[in-house]
Amino acid sequence: MGSSGCCVRTSNTLRKAQEMKEIADLSFEEAFAELEATVARLERGDLSLEESIALFERGQALAAHCNLQLDTAQLKVRQLLPDGEGETVPFDLD
Repeated sequence: MGSSGCCVRTSNTLRKAQEMKEIADLSFEEAFAELEATVARLERGDLSLEESIALFERGQALAAHCNLQLDTAQLKVRQLLPDGEGETVPFDLD
């Protein structure tokens, strides 16, 4: 493989890094909405294999971003609970 293979890998790496930063800047709601749209597009089945793989990879990154945000929110809630154990406390509206 000549030097062009190296340039393609570098270009792909830079593109993926830029895409990851873009996803990291999304709010949970934005990322989740895009993830839902991504799943819908994949389920239609009208994409080429290459497009499907690229979209699937983005969906994986979006899902990971959403999971991280949910885990962070759960940790914050547990830290705020009064029992000190991090266990959920029953919530009573009465």
